[in-house]
Amino acid sequence: MHRKTAFGTVNGTEVPLIELQDGLCAVTLIPLGAAVHSLRVPDRTGALVDVCLGYDTPDEYRRHDACFGGTVGRCANRIGGARFAIGGKTYRVTANEGENCLHGGAEGFDKKLWRYACADSSVTFSLDSPDGEEGFPGALHTEVTYTLADGALCIDYRAVSDKDTVVNLTNHTYFNLSGHDSGRVDDQVLTVRAARYTPAGAGNIPTGALAPVDGTPLDLRAGAVLGERLHLPALAGSRGFDHNYVLDDGAEPVATLYSPRTGIAMDVTTTLEGMQVYTAGFLIERQGKGGVVYAAGHAVCLETQHFPDAVNQPSFPSPVLRVGETFRAQTVYRFSVR
Repeated sequence: MHRKTAFGTVNGTEVPLIELQDGLCAVTLIPLGAAVHSLRVPDRTGALVDVCLGYDTPDEYRRHDACFGGTVGRCANRIGGARFAIGGKTYRVTANEGENCLHGGAEGFDKKLWRYACADSSVTFSLDSPDGEEGFPGALHTEVTYTLADGALCIDYRAVSDKDTVVNLTNHTYFNLSGHDSGRVDDQVLTVRAARYTPAGAGNIPTGALAPVDGTPLDLRAGAVLGERLHLPALAGSRGFDHNYVLDDGAEPVATLYSPRTGIAMDVTTTLEGMQVYTAGFLIERQGKGGVVYAAGHAVCLETQHFPDAVNQPSFPSPVLRVGETFRAQTVYRFSVR
């Protein structure tokens, strides 16, 4: 079932909170950024816990750059030098992180007001990005459908373009399975089924190599208590995890996050080949939902996506969407208790 309540306005347009319930969990979504605003799941006592960071007003989502819960595009992650070539033509896109383009440019999809259509157990958001927006070629039509059923939040992505273009869509929810208001995630356990990652150089742009995680703090295949890794000298430059993993073929789930405090576990499955693991090391201290103060290390983002800078790395799977093709991807976050 779904219901709508008032949340606020953007440039005079009403922005509702759209809630889906499945008898186990409840998720609230907003058309601003096609974003997850809250996600309430039962802990081991049966009490509902909101496991997502967020804000209380649309204005805060517009003003701040953390992308809380948002759909990130047209190209998530980084494009080195804010340029790329398709079909022999070079395109220059908005450089909004030094020399690089991050998360679609100055005003990515997470800042846009999407259209929406509700069904009993799902909401579909749609957005049309004009040819040349932020420098990207092609008029792009994007749809993101959230479905809540049986304790799982499923996100389906679809996109088509009238010119060859770059598409890399992800969801940027900040998860804290002890509760959005519980502070640092140091005691939570993260497992990532990936034997390789994409090492990066200057500006956090991949070198093009696929390197083994063996013998490094990035090896999460057996699971690790986050606090035992986040403060290691080897991760000081990234302030914890901010790395793209090459997901093992056929791995299901590709990742699991678990909170010993609440007993809540979250399994991630996806059709995509990569996942950026980000432990919010660069999150600026600020007030969030209910007056809670969020700060660095208060959440884990598990952003399934194409690899960073893939359009400039011939050895990576291509993020180019051709005319006449349809981009499709799916990611599922499934909750349980231990």
